[in-house]
Amino acid sequence: MKNVITVGFVSLLIKALGFYKELVIAQEFGLSELLDTFLIAILIPGFISTVFLSSYKNVFIPNYISELKQKGDISSFQTTSFLVTLSIGLFFILITYLFSDVYLETFFAGHTNSYYDLIKLQLHYILPCLIFWAVSSLLTGLLNIDNEYFFASFGSLFMTISIIVCLLFFKEALKEKVLAVGMLIGSFLDFLFLLGISIKRKIIHIGTPDFKSKNIRILIKQVPAKISSSLINGLNPIVDQYFSAQLVVGSIAALSYGLKIPAFIIGLIGIALGNVLLPYFSSQAVENYQKTYKLLQKMLLYNFIGCTLLALGLILFSEPIVSLVYERNAFKPDDTQIVYRVQQMYLLQIPFYVMGMIMNRYLTAINKNNFLVVTSTISLLLNIILNYILIRAMGLYGLALGTSIVSLTNTVVIYFYINRINKLQHV
Repeated sequence: MKNVITVGFVSLLIKALGFYKELVIAQEFGLSELLDTFLIAILIPGFISTVFLSSYKNVFIPNYISELKQKGDISSFQTTSFLVTLSIGLFFILITYLFSDVYLETFFAGHTNSYYDLIKLQLHYILPCLIFWAVSSLLTGLLNIDNEYFFASFGSLFMTISIIVCLLFFKEALKEKVLAVGMLIGSFLDFLFLLGISIKRKIIHIGTPDFKSKNIRILIKQVPAKISSSLINGLNPIVDQYFSAQLVVGSIAALSYGLKIPAFIIGLIGIALGNVLLPYFSSQAVENYQKTYKLLQKMLLYNFIGCTLLALGLILFSEPIVSLVYERNAFKPDDTQIVYRVQQMYLLQIPFYVMGMIMNRYLTAINKNNFLVVTSTISLLLNIILNYILIRAMGLYGLALGTSIVSLTNTVVIYFYINRINKLQHV
């Protein structure tokens, strides 16, 4: 609980600063073409970070803890893991650079050449961020395992500050590159900060890579399932943007604004719980599986009650919240009328998303990632079907509602699976 509160407090400060960043962006760009193209440009790098880099980090943590408990060669384990995650980052930088034209013309067809050029210009500045994100993800994992949550939670602070500084002081100089350059500089500074903290705590150990050690082999076996699950889940935002791109200009930005506050709540709770629970579940499950399962049940109950009440309150006051937060300069009252309804649809997912995240960490901690592939596949297919149906009935709002329905379905399926494997384990 101490670690959860620590991470939650730091995350709240960072999220508050992130909200200020969104205010600055809203003032400068509103629902504009530049913002649409930036959001498309960060889609694939963000997708790679979430699917491949974060997945590897999440599988790394429980197996590294096993290596520690067994007093294995942690320097070899670390070196092997850093080489793998760096290779993933470099590989996808090359793939994204070479096939960006094909990707854009396939998924975002019907736009002008200047629209595509604007996306690619920003993309080329964002791609190097993958290298810094790759190393930073494992450094954060090592810090959490070492029970360092305070400074590790500051990891994304510098990127937010960098974007704000670029917008306020260098917008005229950087022009259409301002958001992308701010992200690149901030990612580098985030990496330097985490590296400095890791060196100070003496948790980095470099040795000879060994791909044949027991826990590395277990890790590698779990990686395809975790990546597959994250890969399929990561397709959902692309599916949503694909459908929203078929609507009027500004639809992608409207979805983005409508998701900000729900994402803020989910991110605050999710980061606080997720960063702490994965190392905790990983350690406890090895020693006492039944105790860990009972703790999970309590967490799910308390989070469902609390998050449901929170979501209902935010839904009731959605319109004044959007007006207060965004409505100024380029963001007009008409934009508020669109965004607050999108936001209401996204707010419905809060309790289910948080519960799903907790159970996801639990399954990863006990190396049951294979089932997550099944639930991710169900979620993706359901998302496509619901988007196709609801966009005709409700337009842009249907896309957001479909996301919440998918989150509910995913949570229910995982919950019944965990109960089933617990009964089998008990027997």
